[in-house]
Amino acid sequence: MKSLPRSIERLADYFSSLPGIGPKTAYRLVFHLVHSPREHISSFAEAINALTKDIAFCGVCRNIMSSDNTTCSICSDEKRDKSTILVVEDILDLFAFENIGTYDGTYHVLGGSISPVQGIGPDQLSIDLLTKRLKTHTEEIELIIATNPNLEGEATGMYLKKEYSHMSNIKISRLARGLPSGADLEYADFSTLDKALLGRSEY
Repeated sequence: MKSLPRSIERLADYFSSLPGIGPKTAYRLVFHLVHSPREHISSFAEAINALTKDIAFCGVCRNIMSSDNTTCSICSDEKRDKSTILVVEDILDLFAFENIGTYDGTYHVLGGSISPVQGIGPDQLSIDLLTKRLKTHTEEIELIIATNPNLEGEATGMYLKKEYSHMSNIKISRLARGLPSGADLEYADFSTLDKALLGRSEY
């Protein structure tokens, strides 16, 4: 927009870079803040700034956690079944499965999926960390592949299968095919996710 202060333009650019927010929505958010009390704007800015100070990633599974901790609440929970690892693309997928309330194993967050078109290969994901994690286990582990049911998710699943199928103590399974092709797991309803998890089969 013309003749707007640079601070408004800059903030609108940041908002529009977020997923699902276009230019019009970005400006609507900025002008909402402009008309908000200064205390509200200050609190909003502090909350964003706190992300760089208070949030860290678990060194075991790459889940988010408080920077005060060494591992996330799931990995440090002794009641969790350490013999199952559910591999997801991102943290929102982890939250989706946690909200079901029936899965009691652990997770591994890849941080994305293999996509040659976008220049994302295995080295850009936390696969090396998963490999190191699996090598520390001598007991049988079930690795549940829960990547999205799209081309990138399937490519990632196939890569993981190839990477770990030679490990005798690793059982690799895949979610049941009840999920719509091309859909993101984070948007699936609880019942669909639960059925996909319960109906998983050897991969």
